[in-house]
Amino acid sequence: MTQVFDALLDELGGLLVARSMMLTLAESCTGGLAAARVTSRPGSSAWFDRGFVAYSHAAKSDMLAVPKAVLVEHGSVSEHVVGAMSVGAVRASRAHVAIAMSGIAGPGGGTTEKPVGMVCLGWYLGPAQIFTDTRYLAGDRDAIREQTVSAGFEGLHQRLSQTPA
Repeated sequence: MTQVFDALLDELGGLLVARSMMLTLAESCTGGLAAARVTSRPGSSAWFDRGFVAYSHAAKSDMLAVPKAVLVEHGSVSEHVVGAMSVGAVRASRAHVAIAMSGIAGPGGGTTEKPVGMVCLGWYLGPAQIFTDTRYLAGDRDAIREQTVSAGFEGLHQRLSQTPA
């Protein structure tokens, strides 16, 4: 990634360390890319606990306790699911905050309702602080996955920066 992204991760890590918090990741369409980005940063073991790659419905349900009914009703690419993924990741780890990512990176798999480039992001900052967002990204599979990772970390950084320590 870029120097700007690396600086963002380092700053986010500093915020987490200052608050004695650990991060966990729940990834679907990014397939571990976010965890790879974190662990490429020196010192990330001070603020990163673990990552979950939950690509299938079964993995989301088994590893992250996403209710099967939510997956059936809303589909993997939904704000309902990433919200549940973020909660499940914290519960299944020693982390305090989480980022969850799911989307349709393409080139296939899109529909009229959920086109290629649609991604859903979830952030857990506490039981009463669960945030979700849907984005529509452009580019090929690699570009969509990279943009999803960036959006996830930018969203967490923004929310932590706005929350008193």
